[in-house]
Amino acid sequence: MLEIYWPAFVVAFLVSLLELTEVVALVFALSSDAASIRPGAFGATAGVTVVALIAIGFGAVLLLVPRSVLLWAAAAVLAGFGVYLFRGTLRAYRRAAAGGPPPKQRGTLAFSGGFTVGVVEATEAVIVLLAITAAGYGFSAVVGAVLAGAILVVVALVVHQQIRRIKVLWLRLGGTALLFTFSIFWAGEAAGVPWPGSDLILIPLVVGSALVVRGLIALMMRGSTSAARPSPPSA
Repeated sequence: MLEIYWPAFVVAFLVSLLELTEVVALVFALSSDAASIRPGAFGATAGVTVVALIAIGFGAVLLLVPRSVLLWAAAAVLAGFGVYLFRGTLRAYRRAAAGGPPPKQRGTLAFSGGFTVGVVEATEAVIVLLAITAAGYGFSAVVGAVLAGAILVVVALVVHQQIRRIKVLWLRLGGTALLFTFSIFWAGEAAGVPWPGSDLILIPLVVGSALVVRGLIALMMRGSTSAARPSPPSA
């Protein structure tokens, strides 16, 4: 008879909940002004599914993949998405200043970003789950991970509409800050940086990234306004 080993269950549940929460947060950010959140959600689901299938078929191989390689690749990809989203955020602020309606984001970008985040976060969770499984508590690990995923999906569906009612400019700013934050965080982990407070360092990183992004937007908008201002006629 299969029994739950509660310490293994709790570890699997918390790790899965943490990693999948980061996926949901970034999917919402990437889909901030899209016509639908579905492309980003489908991308994240596809990424998580791919990793889950690999874990089932080649679980032992994942333990041999250097985590630093995966984190460096993820940091580079998210930095690229961050630059792309920053440009879109700047355009959104300029349109808002001019009173123009915001165009809808392309679904392909949200899908690709969601897929990347899903793969990275699911891989980190799977590595922990495989370690628990290797210790002989595979059933407890699976139950904890599945329960965490189910709870998170229900919560995301409940707050989905409330989140999407937030002003697009704020979501775009937050999304850009999140992408740069996780890019910095994952690059630091790949380089072996001992983050003070572990994952809690994400809070000041997000705040700092948001302030930097907003400051750059203000400077660039001020510069473009000055450039567009006609020079006074010469006497």
